[in-house]
Order: sequence, then C-alpha cells, then structure tokens
Amino acid sequence: MKGKGVVLVGADSAQFGLGTVTDIISSKALRGGTIILHDINPRSLEMVRQTCQIALEEMKPDLKLEATTSRREALEGADFVIISIEVGDRFKLWEQDYEIPRKFGNRQIFGENGGPGGLFHSLRVIPPIIEICSDVEKICPDAWVFNFSNPMSNICLAVNRKFEKRVKIVGLCHEIFNAEMYLPEMLNTPMSNLDIKAAGLNHFGVLLDVKYRDTGRDAYPDIRMRAKAYLENVRTSNDPKYGMDRSLTLILDILRIYNYLPYTHDSHFGEYIQRAWEQTDHQRVHEFYESYKQFCLREHERLKTIVEQRLPPSSWFKPSDERVIPMIEGILSNSGQRELSVNLPNEGIIDNLPQDLVVECPAIVDRNGVHGVKVGRMPSGLAGLMKNQATVQDLTVQAALTGSKQKALEALLANPIVDSLSSAENMLDEILRVQRDYLKLK
Repeated sequence: MKGKGVVLVGADSAQFGLGTVTDIISSKALRGGTIILHDINPRSLEMVRQTCQIALEEMKPDLKLEATTSRREALEGADFVIISIEVGDRFKLWEQDYEIPRKFGNRQIFGENGGPGGLFHSLRVIPPIIEICSDVEKICPDAWVFNFSNPMSNICLAVNRKFEKRVKIVGLCHEIFNAEMYLPEMLNTPMSNLDIKAAGLNHFGVLLDVKYRDTGRDAYPDIRMRAKAYLENVRTSNDPKYGMDRSLTLILDILRIYNYLPYTHDSHFGEYIQRAWEQTDHQRVHEFYESYKQFCLREHERLKTIVEQRLPPSSWFKPSDERVIPMIEGILSNSGQRELSVNLPNEGIIDNLPQDLVVECPAIVDRNGVHGVKVGRMPSGLAGLMKNQATVQDLTVQAALTGSKQKALEALLANPIVDSLSSAENMLDEILRVQRDYLKLK
C-alpha cells in the first residue's frame, strides 16, 4: 500500500533492527503495509527474517514481510528508508580508531564520532551510505530517509552536500533520552510537566531552556542548584536504570563553566573538546564501551535463541522507545507533533552557527515531513566550540566525498583534539595501512 513501505537497511543492527520491527508491528498506522528487511549478510538477514516471522504469525498485525540482500529490490516502491549500518568488524575497527591515535600520543577519549577516530569512522561509513542514498534518489526519490548510523553529523552533512537535498534525510539519535531520564528525578516533577528546548550538534548539544508547564516558571535555577549532587549520585550509582554510561565529570564542568547542561555524557561530549582528557572518568568510559560491546554481541545470540527455540513474542517482544516509527506515523497522519531532537541542515535554526551545518534541534512533523524549529542563538562560549567542529566536519566530509588523503590530513589538523603534525601524519598513514580494505584515499 502506497505510504506504508518501510525498508530497514542494515536489518541486522543489534541496536536498531529488531526493535524497529517491533515498533512497526505495534503501529496501527502502518497496518496494511510492508516491512522490507535488507542486509548484505545473508545469514544474519535470514535470522532477523525468521524472528520477525515468528512475531507476525503470532500477532497477525496485517503486515507483509520481505527480506532481500538486493538493495535495489528492497528500495522498489519504498516510502520510508531507515539506515543503520556499519562497515566491517565494527568493534575491531572501532578499537583501531581509538588505539592508533593513542599510539602516536593523541589523547582522545572514545574514538567514535569526534577526534581522529571520528574522522576514520566517517571515512569508512560515508561512502556506502552515499551509495545507498544514490539508489534512493534513483529508485524511490520521494522516500524519507532516517539515519541511525554514526558519525551522525558527518553522514547527514555528506548526504545533503552530495545530493543537494534531493534525498530527504533526517538523522535520529537517542541522547535526548538522558534528559528525559534525569530531569524528572532531579526536579521532582514528571516529564510531562517539563517543556524543554535542546540544541547543538549531535552528541554535542545542551538544554537551552527548561520550564515547568504548570507554572511557566524557569526550571534552570533549580537545575543549576541540584545538578551537581544529583549527577554525582548517578555517576557513583550501580543502579541499571541509569544506563551504561555514567561518566559525568566533564558534563558537570560544562554546566559550571558555561551555565548550560549537556544532555549526553563525557564519552560523547568530550570527543569534541581538547581538555576533556584530563576531566573525564576514563574508567567509566571504558566500562561503558565494554558494556555496549557485550550488549550488541548478546543481541545477536538472542536472535539465534529466539529462532532455534521458537520463543513466543511474549518473552521478547518489546518496543524500542526510538522515535523513528512515531515520526513516520506523524507524516502519515499529518499530526503536527513536536519532536525533541532531530538532525537537519541548519538553515536558520541556530543563528550563530554555519547555515549548511547539520544541527541537532527540535522539529515539527506533518504530511510534508520533518521541519526544524528555530531556537535562536547558542550561548557564545558553546557556539565557539561548535564552530570549531563545523570546520572539522566540513573538511571531513570533503575528504570522504573526494577520497582525498590531503583533506583527511587537513581535517585532523583542524581538530582541537590533535596537537601535533607528526602525530597526525603518522596516525593517518597507519590507519590507512591497517584499514586498507575499507579506506581508499589518494
């Protein structure tokens, strides 16, 4: 049925694949539609297909299910395309992204989205996503593309530049959930009573405004008074409700210095700040990485168990809490709903950041798609940090789109995390050698 063909590119994603399918099956608005699973790994794809089939047979939600390793076949007639891909052995390459810069004296703290590791990650993943979007432009040009893959900002900026907005892409990240988790406890009020405005760059944003709905009163004085004690308790707690990442030392310093609270953790925010190394709880960041790695590995084993034992959905069927399916529902129903956080081209959303930069911002969803909500100016100190990253992202995208080693070196040297020419040249040469199957620069 036109308007209800949802394609999952990277259906084997441990974090987003099965959860997104669960959300589709639970959606009344998508009844009568088709779920199309696409992955380049046929064995993994078949495992996901069988898992989904168990749920469809049990729940009978009036949905068709297709699975194919052919991207062109998957995209035929697609209305919504959800991308969640990685390249190669994700964790092996991630660890190289982290360790090789450190070998040459660089002090990055995570290596996924910012710093040298973020550059290397971008150079690997942007080219295949450009290929996916090239097929979208040719086969289903009216489809909305929702991207979960990282590095989010670089990917979305590359797609917008390559296709000059002929591909309608929205980046989605769940970091805003941290605010939804912390603020009600910190402020002793339900989230439904809080009106928040958050913006910045992906993994590098802050809460700009928080108000109590019942009184209209500014909640930031309470946040500034209570955040340190509350987040210190979270940081030292072993309560699993707070998630895996509880490195918050840098975040508290950002609040103290700039007077605004980030809605992510040290592992993400600190990738963009040169002084983060000395402020970050590295043990917590390492524990977060290891926990996340084990979580992803367990998810694949869980799929295998579901299929082999044919476990009923009642034992594993759980909505993901991600916002992509509610947003698709909003487009189909012309809802006008407000979303707290999406990634879109700036275009006047944040006045004092470059206008073609991809920013993280609130949005309105209607029949015409996803529209960023203007937030005005970022606080000047934070805007300065983000303008640094705008230059790095510009050069990173140039390197990825042209395959230029020279531009990759320029991106490294523009990055505030890199403080040595010889270190930059040596780490780039080594990563190109070690990851030569994935990085093709001239």
